[in-house]
Amino acid sequence: MTDIVTAGDRDVFLVVDVQNDFCPGGNLAVPRGNEVIPLINRIAKTFRHVVLTQDWHPRDHQSFASSHGKQHFQTIDVSYGKQILWPDHCVQHTAGADFHSELHIPHAELVLRKGYHREIDSYSAFYENDRKTVTGLSGYLRERGFRRVFIAGLAFDFCVRYSAEDAQRESFDVIVIEDACRSIDMNGSEDATRHYFKSLGIRCVLADYVRGEVVR
Repeated sequence: MTDIVTAGDRDVFLVVDVQNDFCPGGNLAVPRGNEVIPLINRIAKTFRHVVLTQDWHPRDHQSFASSHGKQHFQTIDVSYGKQILWPDHCVQHTAGADFHSELHIPHAELVLRKGYHREIDSYSAFYENDRKTVTGLSGYLRERGFRRVFIAGLAFDFCVRYSAEDAQRESFDVIVIEDACRSIDMNGSEDATRHYFKSLGIRCVLADYVRGEVVR
């Protein structure tokens, strides 16, 4: 039986990229991505502290296939390694970059934008994909005394995965709320993420096993 996890005042709920372009009808739609929204809204009500991330790309971002005249989902070599070429998505000041209209977390304390450096893609909420450029989230969480990060959102096998890995890298305890995530699942990336979390000791739980101390 899975133990109940109780969130307290030193815990933060990190909601990853619940934006129009990652939901059905968006330019890079995660299958059934909109299904996480009611669950995330419900979970957020039980957390005193919530942080939202927002993909925020310039129009000519290096990760866009259109910037190279190539097909979507091809892979190229860039300065920091392999780069998947995505459809244009979450372009700054477009409707696709907006949070989904049904996401309702009015007490969120921080919106962290990522992916705005043209030459570097950004999956993680903590580091750009060069694994060197920081977003500032780690310092923010430390300054506020947070010790544990609960993560949910889109997509499980990319931005959630990298965010969870980096939260652990930065010495936070990490819990991924798996049923409040959905995957792109490219070439088995969903199962690979589960195995990867297990190898790192990153815990995955279901929302029904998370309890909060605050009800809003």
